[in-house]
Amino acid sequence: MLKSDHRYFPLFILIFLAVIWGSSFILIKRGLDAFSPVQVGALRVTISALVLAPFAVLHLKKYLKPHWPWFLLFATLSNLMPAILFAVAESQISSSLAGILNSMTPIFTFIIGVLVFGSPFRRNQLIGLSLGITGSVLLILKSSGTGFGNINFYALFVVLATIFYGFSSNIVKKRFSEIPPAALTSLSFLTILPVSVILLISTDIITAVKTHELALASLGYITILSVVGTALALVLFNKLIQTTTPVFASTVTYLIPVVAVVWGFIDGELIEILHILSMGMIVLGIYFINYKK
Repeated sequence: MLKSDHRYFPLFILIFLAVIWGSSFILIKRGLDAFSPVQVGALRVTISALVLAPFAVLHLKKYLKPHWPWFLLFATLSNLMPAILFAVAESQISSSLAGILNSMTPIFTFIIGVLVFGSPFRRNQLIGLSLGITGSVLLILKSSGTGFGNINFYALFVVLATIFYGFSSNIVKKRFSEIPPAALTSLSFLTILPVSVILLISTDIITAVKTHELALASLGYITILSVVGTALALVLFNKLIQTTTPVFASTVTYLIPVVAVVWGFIDGELIEILHILSMGMIVLGIYFINYKK
């Protein structure tokens, strides 16, 4: 068992997170079998918050009171909005495409870090930025699945989610570097829990559970996504950001699209050469952004 101070601990966590999060897109797809995108996103946040509630109570007084505005902002950008945006996107695009476009996260982490948070910038990183953006644009232009240039605008919801992830990753490093990962994750979910519950009530979730024949199965997939792919994974991810850098931690997306594409292929989704080439451009772009002599 690797300890957190072991030299290979960050690499181990990256691979572990890649498998977990790479599988999340197919779980979102299965959740949509019975529930609306807003219900899937709100259920994901609500279940995660309830699972993490005991940890939140332990750290409530020490950390939340002096930092609650930042916790609320962080929770909105990293938890609630992406959960809903990915579900909305996957109602009209494939899970594999969503997984590939998710690779834009380190690109936006870098851009936002430089423009908003004053992170250092090297000229050679422009190469990586250009490759990543070009690969993403090609994917969006092919996102309809019917022909090149026929844009499915639902793909842009994934892009917006990755922008939010870019902001939240930088906020962790700049504002929460001294807060334990379990406290950070649990308290952020606690602050956003009332909003997610209100969203669920407004969508009449009870009726959906009672009447849809696939409701229990979809709820099971969302529960797995919430407990393992959201609550546990975010604790590990926040730990990774604190011990390394936001950009390094976000390079978990090197492997996430590969796992997502494998699941998409198993589920019968159409995977074209352009998808693979675009994914390669994005991953190569991430490499150049993180490359140091």
